[in-house]
Amino acid sequence: MRTGTTAPLECVANVSEGRDQRVLRELADACGDALLDLHSDLDHHRSVFTLAGQPDLVQEAARSLARVAVEKLDLSRHQGAHPRFGVLDVVPFVPLGRLQTALGSLRRPPDLGPAIAARDAFASWAGRMLGLPCFLYGPLRGGDVRTLPEVRRGAFSTLEPDAGPGAPHPTAGAVAVGARPVLVAYNIWIDGADLAVARKLAASLRGPLVRALGFALESGVQVSCNLLDPVAVGPAEVYDRVAALLREAGPGDAPGGVIRRAELVGLIPAASMERIPPRRWDDLDLSPERTIEARLAERLAASR
Repeated sequence: MRTGTTAPLECVANVSEGRDQRVLRELADACGDALLDLHSDLDHHRSVFTLAGQPDLVQEAARSLARVAVEKLDLSRHQGAHPRFGVLDVVPFVPLGRLQTALGSLRRPPDLGPAIAARDAFASWAGRMLGLPCFLYGPLRGGDVRTLPEVRRGAFSTLEPDAGPGAPHPTAGAVAVGARPVLVAYNIWIDGADLAVARKLAASLRGPLVRALGFALESGVQVSCNLLDPVAVGPAEVYDRVAALLREAGPGDAPGGVIRRAELVGLIPAASMERIPPRRWDDLDLSPERTIEARLAERLAASR
């Protein structure tokens, strides 16, 4: 792994493939030394590739992953529960400099400059070299900020691609390329509930710091969350909120169900996990080995 003094960068690429192990190995191999974690989901038919390290290494890995995804995957044959509009569906770049204090705090927002530069360079390259329509999210020129949900709602209707062709790639679709602070993807599985319950729970969780969707999957009912400031609102808070909603609803309004398990998708910043008592880590699917910092340190040690 390359070393240097530049602050590390993260890229959390979401790819619309979660079942074919041979293809997943090819995609992982394409990431090289930048790959810190791979999380795949059969029901969502989706995988999350967490890349991190020096910016040039991460950008090179993201491009290599993109090439293989476009070559090997076909969106027209894809069936999965998660919303998607591309085989390389979402490519957010995340600054990791001063990670402990750069988690989306309203008082001290992180410097997204390096992530914006990486985002814009990737989108320009993917549009030009792969023929992928690229929609930017995060801070835009002129001071506007576009969210990923806005991209999903408006792509090819109210929004034109920021790079690449104006129509979807015939097999690869399009890609949302972002610059954002660290977030945590987190799922909670519910037994004894249905889709209506999952959607009701998700609606109750949503707010400025939490995005949530409810799913009824073959493997069970799930509330899937993105925690946008995982120090302010982390896994324990959303888990406890779901448990309280299931427990406290009155007769006639009872959603039903109990929490079966929780699931961390990818990695978590240490500052978020360390707020939670260690006795709760197993139930919340957390461990010190699954922090961004631990994986970066492990990779650095292996490269020496």
